[in-house]
Amino acid sequence: MNIENPIGDGTKNENSVPFSPNHRFLEPEKAVKTITDMTIWEKSEAYMEYTGFIATLNEAIKGKPLSVDCKVSPNLLKIMDMLSKIDKLIDNCPPVEQPQRFGNTAFREWLTQVKSNTTIYLQEALDQNLHLTIPEIKAYLEESFGNATRIDYGTGHEMSFIMFLCCLYKIGCLVAEDNVATVFMLFNKYLNIARKLQKTYRMEPAGSHGVWSLDDYQFVPFIWGSSQLVDQPRIYPPAKFLEDEIVDKFSDEYMFLSCIKYIKEVKTGPFAEHSNQLWSISAVGSWSKINQGLIKMYKKEVLSKFPVIQHVLFGSLLPIRRFQMHH
Repeated sequence: MNIENPIGDGTKNENSVPFSPNHRFLEPEKAVKTITDMTIWEKSEAYMEYTGFIATLNEAIKGKPLSVDCKVSPNLLKIMDMLSKIDKLIDNCPPVEQPQRFGNTAFREWLTQVKSNTTIYLQEALDQNLHLTIPEIKAYLEESFGNATRIDYGTGHEMSFIMFLCCLYKIGCLVAEDNVATVFMLFNKYLNIARKLQKTYRMEPAGSHGVWSLDDYQFVPFIWGSSQLVDQPRIYPPAKFLEDEIVDKFSDEYMFLSCIKYIKEVKTGPFAEHSNQLWSISAVGSWSKINQGLIKMYKKEVLSKFPVIQHVLFGSLLPIRRFQMHH
């Protein structure tokens, strides 16, 4: 039996608050300080919750285009409004004239504005009885957009946003019925904000990945995006995702193709050279094989890499304590 799927799928959060009155919310902290701590992470509740959450949403959106009719709850719309406010703040902080080409320092001003507003934004977005969770969950939101010192962005920031979404389920703000809209609306909106930040402030990719990584900035939209394409006859065989015509026609419907479109916009030269991993994926025979392969690759290339995990935050909702098997 696969123990990952039932974890973090939001189904236990049907009651108004899924935590006990004496639950202590914590400001989350880093816990993976050395390479030897990596085994603690890989056996932790946070790891099981996080990977289970990705697997659950992966299943929920299988074979569905972005325009599919899905339930959109009032709670989810409030989170969507909050992301729109964060997006609008970019217009308040135009890039500044500076000698260096990359890492525009106006990003720091934008992130400062975001951080000074997150508490208010979350108070507006969450029911009153969830306000006590804000000091814990806002840390994940604030870490989702990049690093102010280095002006870079990478898979660790993407991970922080997915942990934020996972926390929204853990506190009962979102429930299982929101699964499809969580990916297609909230995560997709986040992805568009991340791309806008990368372009506006010429952000560096976090960590040097080079040609052998999947993408300079993202990973999870390729996982969820490939799930959308399972049993999708219009983009089959998978090699079709390399065709410009297919990318232009379907990038608004499928996240995987929107990622390819973005890469083609920001990179020059032959695709096989600048995106070798993606190019080699195009030879795989089915989208479900690609999807499963990408989940394995994510665990190996992102979740088991100390330079990423040393920055991960742990609190009461995503704890570092050891995961206990329930019989």
